[in-house]
Amino acid sequence: MAQAYCVKDKMKVEVVNPQQVTMKNGKPALKGTCPKCGNTVFKIGG
Repeated sequence: MAQAYCVKDKMKVEVVNPQQVTMKNGKPALKGTCPKCGNTVFKIGG
């Protein structure tokens, strides 16, 4: 499972429903949901 930093919880969390996305500059990233608070978490280079 992938990990990303949740800004609201101020800690690394396991990403729920991870999705590979491409940023505007063409670089890969990982987007998902925080299991604790439900916020969106984002990891560049994911």
